Amino acid sequence: MMLDFDATLEAQALSPLRRAAVSTLQVNVGKRCDLACHHCHVEAGPNRTEMMDERTADRVIELLERNPGVRTLDLTGGAPELNAQFRRLVRGARALGREVIDRCNLTVLFQPGQEDTAEFLAEQCVKVVASLPCYTKENVERQRGRDVFDRSIEALRILNALGYASPGSGLALDLVYNPLGASLPPAQGALEEQYHKELNELFGLRFDALVTITNMPIKRFAHALLRDGLHEAYMSLLVNHFNPGTVSALMCRHMLSVGWDGQLYDCDFNQMLAIPLGVAPESPRTVWELGDLDALSGRGIATAEHCFGCTAGAGSSCGGALT
Repeated sequence: MMLDFDATLEAQALSPLRRAAVSTLQVNVGKRCDLACHHCHVEAGPNRTEMMDERTADRVIELLERNPGVRTLDLTGGAPELNAQFRRLVRGARALGREVIDRCNLTVLFQPGQEDTAEFLAEQCVKVVASLPCYTKENVERQRGRDVFDRSIEALRILNALGYASPGSGLALDLVYNPLGASLPPAQGALEEQYHKELNELFGLRFDALVTITNMPIKRFAHALLRDGLHEAYMSLLVNHFNPGTVSALMCRHMLSVGWDGQLYDCDFNQMLAIPLGVAPESPRTVWELGDLDALSGRGIATAEHCFGCTAGAGSSCGGALT
């Protein structure tokens, strides 16, 4: 089994992997979360203290203002809403006319101090991309913990009542599925149809689209694979299902990842492994070294064996399947 991703690209005449124009700035505002999910590649949890400060948040907004080609600010965590700079970032980006995505775990809406968060999201027309790895209670709670399913369903009811996923509202609500264990996601389209059917019939809920994401063999999920003796088999699954048709659509080609401390990375997964941006020594390392994002176009992207997760089967990205 060859775990050299660059060599695999070269064998398929697809190397080197280079960045196109950056259209999305994905910002991890911190690692604090009210949950500690088994699959979490961030290893987020209630006791994490890494959080973006005001100075860094202001620099992110400044970069958006200086780079009109970046149309989307994608906020992630942890639970991004728990960061004191979350609303500052949202308001700053929306004032510039940019789309804002909130990667929401749903249960955070019931945390102290978050009582008006759903209303804030609706007022700012923030797109919500919400974690719901299954439409059954048993599967969700095996992955995300006790009582998570009921709170998630109630949070979706609140979002629907505010107009999310209603035709013509302009309030987009997508759901995120990831497998319970060491397997690839099923076909996104068919699973989306099943989600629509089950959530409507069981709970009267609606959403716009389903995003299927492959579990990345890093951090917390990697530890679980090693503990259960499944790491080698899972990596074999990913490598053996490498799909060259996914490479041109990889999210790292159009996205720049920013850490809570202002460090720059090619993607959120590289961020968690502390793999710096790019393969050239002159690549900027922080938001303070970065000015014109167009200067990043054509530069090489740093890769590692976990990149097989994004290119296996139908592919995987923060926007779902790639093919």
